[in-house]
Amino acid sequence: MNFHRDIDKNRKVFVAMSGGVDSSVVAGLMKEEGFDVIGVTMCFSISHPGSKKPSCCGVAGIEDARRAAQILDIPHYVLDFAADINDYIIENFTSEYLSGRTPNPCVRCNQHLKFGTLYNQVMKLGAGYLATGHYAKIHYSARTGRYEMKKARDHRKDQSYFLYSMPQKTLSNVIFPLGDFTKDKVREFARRYKLNVADKAESQDICFVPDGGYKEFLRQRVGDAAFVSGPFKNHKGEVVGEHKGIANYTIGQRDKLGIALGYPVYVYKIEKDTHTVYVGPVARLYSKGLKASGFNPVSMDVCEKPIKVNVRIRYNSPEVAGTLRCREDGRFDVDFDEPQRSVTPGQSVVFYRDYVVLAGGIIERPLRCEIEEFAQV
Repeated sequence: MNFHRDIDKNRKVFVAMSGGVDSSVVAGLMKEEGFDVIGVTMCFSISHPGSKKPSCCGVAGIEDARRAAQILDIPHYVLDFAADINDYIIENFTSEYLSGRTPNPCVRCNQHLKFGTLYNQVMKLGAGYLATGHYAKIHYSARTGRYEMKKARDHRKDQSYFLYSMPQKTLSNVIFPLGDFTKDKVREFARRYKLNVADKAESQDICFVPDGGYKEFLRQRVGDAAFVSGPFKNHKGEVVGEHKGIANYTIGQRDKLGIALGYPVYVYKIEKDTHTVYVGPVARLYSKGLKASGFNPVSMDVCEKPIKVNVRIRYNSPEVAGTLRCREDGRFDVDFDEPQRSVTPGQSVVFYRDYVVLAGGIIERPLRCEIEEFAQV
């Protein structure tokens, strides 16, 4: 197995086991490589009775992780993270939607839980490394003297976008064994190890959100406060309808608006203070750049001058060319070479150079294009 840097096999490896096939295979690979392996699972005390979707870190997930550890003949521990997921993830998820923003809880989970609280706890328990089932790579660059985050070999499974928030100081003690494998190969390993989860379906959704979706979750958590009606306005400030609560909408949305203006209408801005959702033609969605905060230079030094980068403004978007300009207090600006559609506050913006994840942060607001078409519609 290629670890992309020197690894000391005399040090204990704690494997974060969610009960899925990826993390279970990681535990098997680490044992096969000769490490002293200990499995650890985060318990979030999350239960969705009657749910048909697989969930990580729920009761069933914990049991699957325990059984996989038993098959692999490694110790397995469960740590209580119920307070942590509420304080760091769920509270933020709720407040962001109530503010008209679109959060990314998976990024915050990696930042605050997996490579925050969990990392710190296993290090206190004597871990040399924390290994996880993420599809990404960590490489040591002799040229820069830094560890670098890199994309996974399987670009369809690559999760580097969700990992930009990892601090540089943790990279030397974290292992991503799946970075060079495809999902099919991982399932081959699972069958060879005779794991109980070899054919388990993947968990695609947010673990704490039930089958009813995030809107039902918000309603159960804060009641009707999440869905107070307010005005739809056009770019001239004219009221063109009534919305059903800003938490119902996200930038770029066209469906379920209930507005007929004679042309296709999209949500292009959500204003918390006035409880207003702005709608307009597709041209309104385009931005020449963005302002962001929470800059984390995972694989680079803080930039002192503008640098050319490849930019990704959401997980499933292609990279586009742009310029990064760092400011103060973790704030930064991005200028796109070509206008981009649906830049969404609350989402992550991540910067790449070739296969290396340079840095990232949280989008605060788009910098709108001045397009003549606006005045014509």
